[in-house]
Order: sequence, then C-alpha cells, then structure tokens
Amino acid sequence: MNDYIIRATAANDQIRAFAAVTTEMVETAREHHNTSPVATAALGRLLTAGAMKGEKDVLTLQIKAGGPLQGITVTADSQGNVKGYVGNPDVCIPANSKGKLDVAGAVGPGFLTVIKDMWLKEPYSVQVMLQTCEIAEDLTYYFATSEQVPSAVGLGVLMNKNNTVRQAGGFIVQLMPFAEEEVISRLEQNVQKINSVTNLLEEGHTPESLLEKVLEGFDMQINEKMDTR
Repeated sequence: MNDYIIRATAANDQIRAFAAVTTEMVETAREHHNTSPVATAALGRLLTAGAMKGEKDVLTLQIKAGGPLQGITVTADSQGNVKGYVGNPDVCIPANSKGKLDVAGAVGPGFLTVIKDMWLKEPYSVQVMLQTCEIAEDLTYYFATSEQVPSAVGLGVLMNKNNTVRQAGGFIVQLMPFAEEEVISRLEQNVQKINSVTNLLEEGHTPESLLEKVLEGFDMQINEKMDTR
C-alpha cells in the first residue's frame, strides 16, 4: 500500500481529524540517513506528524533536547512532501521497561519548536517544553497550550528484526471550540481505547479505518486524500 494521508471532519464539523500510513516514507528516511532502530522510530514519528499538517504553509518541527539523539528536525509542505534528520543517526541505547525502543530516552529532556512560514515578514514560531519526550504526547501538549486546540495525537513506528521499517503511521484528532460536551466525552472514551497505533497497522488498518476506530459513533466525512513522501 502506498503511503497517504486523509483529512476528515466529524460530528457536524465539531471534530477535525487526520490519519496517515507512512511506512515507505519512514523506510526511505532510514535508508538515506542510515539511522539506528531507535533513531528511525523517533524520526519516523516526527515525519509522520509533519506529513499530517493541515495548513497551506511550510511547517518545521524542531526538537532540541539533551538525549543522545541530539535533536530532530522535520520540514513539511502542504503537498505531503516531508524531509527531516536527527543529530546522531547512530544512537543505540537499551530498550525501555516495556521492552520497546526507548524513544524518550534517546530524545531526552528539552524543547519542541513549531515554526510556520505563512509567507509573511517573519515566520510564526512557538516553543514548548517536552512533556514525555515520546513526541505524540508532546505534540498534544503543544496543540493544547499554544493553539488552544484540545487534541489527541497517536504516532507509531514498528521495526523488523533486520532493522527495516515494518509499519509507520498515525492520527491527529482535534476538537473545535464549539464542540459539545457529549462529543468531547465520547471522543475521549474512543481515544482511551486505542493503546497502540502500530498494533492497529499490523492488523491491516488503513488511514480511513484508523479514523473510523478513533471516531467510532460519529459521522465522518473524508475531505481530502493525498500521497505523502
């Protein structure tokens, strides 16, 4: 399956949602940068997040942190094109307590900077402190504090035993300011049921069915489908 993004709305436009499968894109990045498994996972998560941007500007996501990965930079346009790199592609650290790639340990404490070039005199730039260093939760925090948009972000990269990328993808779901309490409550319940993006991808989920899972019980309208690379 080729990598692509969908953009959708639900609950009479009270919810805005994005989902993507990015396996080929993240594998391409791994090949170009010869990244270690944990570096691939970290870079892949941020590349996937960048791909799902919704605005017609150029977006840069930059993580500057104290971990051995030495930071990540990703830039994305509005046409699904994404590029990025990590400071130390060779980083190799033990698995975390759950036996999984320790992205948080590789990233380390620091800051996420979001830069939007909207073709004005100066780019719009906001910096927030990393909360978990797992990237998805840090983006959730950024949306809530800097854009005042309650959001749920799920990102995942699963590696094969030969260190190639097996699965990559994610979703972003956002509540509009006029969202009703019933909608908010139901969406929160749906999100809590999702424990792993990569598990869903392993089950064969597409971007459409990923969002159907997150938006279960809501009417969903797909507004756009776009290749990402």
